[in-house]
Formats: sequence, C-alpha cells, structure tokens
Amino acid sequence: MDRALALAERAAGRTSPNPMVGAVVVRDGRVVGEGYHAAAGQPHAEVVALRQAGEAARGATLYVTLEPCCHYGRTPPCTREVIGAGVTRVVVAMLDPNPRVAGGGVEELRRAGVEVRVGCREEEARRLNEAFCKYITTGVPFVTYKAALSLDGKVATAGGDSRWISGEESRGLVHRLRDRYDAVMVGVGTVLADDPLLTCRLEGGRDPVRVVVDSRGRLPLNARLLHSGSRARTLVTTTAAMPGETRAALEAIPGVEVMEVASSGGRVDPEALLRALGEREITSVLLEGGPTLAASLVAGGWVDKIMFFLAPLLVGGARAPSPLGGEGVARLGDARRLRDVRVERVGEDILVTAYVANGATAGATWAAAAATPVA
Repeated sequence: MDRALALAERAAGRTSPNPMVGAVVVRDGRVVGEGYHAAAGQPHAEVVALRQAGEAARGATLYVTLEPCCHYGRTPPCTREVIGAGVTRVVVAMLDPNPRVAGGGVEELRRAGVEVRVGCREEEARRLNEAFCKYITTGVPFVTYKAALSLDGKVATAGGDSRWISGEESRGLVHRLRDRYDAVMVGVGTVLADDPLLTCRLEGGRDPVRVVVDSRGRLPLNARLLHSGSRARTLVTTTAAMPGETRAALEAIPGVEVMEVASSGGRVDPEALLRALGEREITSVLLEGGPTLAASLVAGGWVDKIMFFLAPLLVGGARAPSPLGGEGVARLGDARRLRDVRVERVGEDILVTAYVANGATAGATWAAAAATPVA
C-alpha cells in the first residue's frame, strides 16, 4: 500500500476533479502490475495495473488507495475490470466518499466472491486526497491559506514592503504547491500592493487558475498576472458593482474571464464565491492573500488548512499587517482552534501546517466579531 500511495502522488495536481489513486497487483509475493490514475478521462489506477499484470492477475491481490468505482463516469466501472481479471483479494486504503460509490464498489466485489479488506493506510490516503474528499461531498473546494510572516507575526512592514519575508527554499515550496492546487486566489489589494504573477516557476510545472477577488473593479488593466502569457486562465470574481466598461476591458484581454457572484455588504460573498468555483470543478484553492480576504474566509469557516512560513525576522510596527485583518475576536475562547499541527524546517524558516476546526459555534462567533467582507 505504501507503493500504491507513492504511485498515486505522482499525479498530484493532474487528476482534478478526480482523486489521486495508485494500485499494485501482487501474486505469490511478487509485484506483477502497478499503475496510477494520470488524469481525468484516462484509465483508472486499477485498470492500468491489471492490464500490466495480464493473466498474472488471476488469483492475485490488488492493493488500491481508493475503493474501486462501480458507476459510469468519464470511464467505465473499475469493479467490473477487477472481477473480470480474476483477482481474488482486494486491499483498499479508504472507501470512496463520492455518494455515487460510498461502499458500493466494495459490496459489488464481495458479492462476486472477492475478499475485500478496507482501512490499510487509511489516514495517509485521506490526507493525500483531502481536497477531493471535501469537494465531492460538499461541492466546495478545499481551501489552504498560505502566508509568509515574520516571527513577530507581520506579513509586511507598515509601508507595505513584503519582499521577501520568507527564504528561497520556502518560495520554492510555494511553487510546488501552486503546481498541485487547481487555483491560487488573492484579493485585489494584494495585486495593487505586490503586482504578483501567481504562476508556477517549476520546470514542467502547471500554472493554476489565477483567481482575483475584486468587488468593485479596482484591478489595473496592466497588472502582470493579466499579461503573463500563461496557459492558465485568470478569473476575476466580482459583483454587480464593477463598472461595465471595466468588465468589458478585462474580458477583452486573452485568457481573462470575469465572473459575477452574489454580494454581501457590497462585497463578494465568500460562500457564493467558493460555490461558483466548485461549479467550475475547481476542487482546491491556495489562498495567498491578503489579510482582508483571508479574515473573511476564516470568519465564515471556509478555510480548511493553514501553512504559515515563519521567517527569522522581527518587523515591528503597530500598523504593520498580520495574516488576518478585521476586528478579530474579543475573547480567546472564541478563537479558531487548530488541530493536527505539524512543524518543520524549510531552509531558515519554520513551516507550521495545521487544520482549522470549523465548528458551527466558532464560525458564528468569528462571523459576528470579524465581520470582514471579501475585498
């Protein structure tokens, strides 16, 4: 199963809206076939592994990181391939959270006389496909908030200088994250302050969709991300408050699309924004700023994970911004709690990765206290 998980990860950032899946066929203690799902519309991992195994699959054990599908989607059901190949035992890391499967694949295999075991390396498999698990059950993308900050919690100086807080190794990791996520998102304030490209600068890397949240049409027409030459589209999300001439000028730029969503308090509504992205089969979003946009998404309970790069710097300044804007909470008891916290060194920086506990009570408290609309 460790090998199957490693195979699955080879397609990171390439399978959306499908999950990453790896499979290994073993007979008489020897690997006779292996494979992974390379992209949506291409053969699933089980099919690739079974075809490689050929006749050696008869009487073999199939290890697969996700329950074989039992429905027609972009490809036929994998359960039929498994049964037809003569596999006698299947070891599954986790059940498929897709409501169209959700245990149905395992039951079909068992009815056909195949022995099935579920739960081997389940935690690792869920972590690998955390974006898919959220998206397929909610229709909303998985959101990771990435920020680089000084050790005293500042993302920029009071004058707005933020290049570069994190080190070269951390910035390299961010490009690897962009390669994996479907979209990277910023507020228009970040574009005005930093004029970023938001592309992946890895050789062979894939640029994510660039999402700019701009409620009133403040995005400069000469912003670098609008003219980067990337094959990835730029999606400007806005409200009815954007002037018609601004919208027309943006839509005239190749690769740029303007998407109007519902507003809240005159700004882009976070839930409407994420649901609209989900409808476009964007399953994962890397939120890269700024503090106003991040505070709005955290307040609504829409951020699932944080990745904070802490740099060995002291910036100071009461007016220097922190990763979250808005008013915050009045009591520590109302603060967002983090779980599964991991700490690691990345060059000279410290990377803190954690998941946000999005309880309903905490969400209501944050929303009332922060009351920070999207940019």
